[in-house]
Amino acid sequence: MSKRLKILMSGGGTGGHIFPAIAIAQEIQKRFPQAEFLFIGANGKMEMEKVPQAGFQIVGLNIAGFDRGNVLKNFKLPFKLLSSLTKARKTIKEFQPDFAIGTGGFASGPALFMAANLGVPIFVQEQNSLPGKTNTYLAKKAKAVFTAYPNMDHFFPKTKTFFLGNPVRKTIITDLIDKELAKEQLGLDRNKLTILSVGGSLGSRTLNNGWKENVKQITEKDYQLIWQTGKLDYKELSENSRISNLKSQISLKEFISDMALAYSAADVIVSRAGAIAISELAMTKKPIVLVPFPFAAEDHQTKNAITLVEKNAARIVKDSEMAENFWPTVLQICENEGLRKEMSENLEFFAKPKATEEIVDEIIKTIKPKI
Repeated sequence: MSKRLKILMSGGGTGGHIFPAIAIAQEIQKRFPQAEFLFIGANGKMEMEKVPQAGFQIVGLNIAGFDRGNVLKNFKLPFKLLSSLTKARKTIKEFQPDFAIGTGGFASGPALFMAANLGVPIFVQEQNSLPGKTNTYLAKKAKAVFTAYPNMDHFFPKTKTFFLGNPVRKTIITDLIDKELAKEQLGLDRNKLTILSVGGSLGSRTLNNGWKENVKQITEKDYQLIWQTGKLDYKELSENSRISNLKSQISLKEFISDMALAYSAADVIVSRAGAIAISELAMTKKPIVLVPFPFAAEDHQTKNAITLVEKNAARIVKDSEMAENFWPTVLQICENEGLRKEMSENLEFFAKPKATEEIVDEIIKTIKPKI
């Protein structure tokens, strides 16, 4: 492959779409330093900030999804779609990419649809166990579809669907350390069972309320809790005397910057069920309780969680059942060392530390004869 590669990337709306796209682009860039990249995103969405921060150029489309909450707002949607398709076509004809990769999100649809129509080979990476409508449609035109969950061929064509996992942060793979050492580095008792609670980038009020209601139980069981609250609830929780008086057992954090260290210290992890979060958790091989965010598109977090539960790699607690089921579910895992070991072993099925590299391997293998 001697020519200078030109690659079109598209995916956004949430970090779950953006960061896999960036990771794939960075892996291609590592192998082909002269490669030229162009991202297509949606104006006003976080990719317009995150992609340039990663050092890549991005073009924005004036596209949005269907607003189920306010149907009247969808009046302009056909016009936005038409203008996005027109701009995507013009951008692709000017850039002339060798191939295009889509990771889902609003802009990915027009971008990859137009790429395929202009004869550009396209590839799709799907993060969730229930695919988004954009990727389901694009898969019909794709050279290959890369999934993070097995048995996805009832959504995608079987012969071109590859279960390779989600790209995750390299530090999660490289920086995990011995559990007791990690507890020591965090100022925790190395002999006490430790629970880590993470609720996504903004935190989770559901998880925060769940722990707030069970502070007494943590004390009685003499467990340790590393509790990432998120920005919205941190002040209130840090000023709560019932929590602040338990600093020896509860380590309250607004945000955890070194997630690999926190994962390493945990015996049990409680988390939302976003696709990238689950892929990172699989790397840790720690038993997990998943509390899916119920308002995610098409309730995909619940579908993600159920896939792990079916393999006995996780337990699930519905948002609406936190009051009655949260603590009993956490306790069941904490009190049963054999169950924790079994869940850890089963979680390894979903751990794909070489996901990014293998996705790029497959793309290059497909493209190489045509370049």
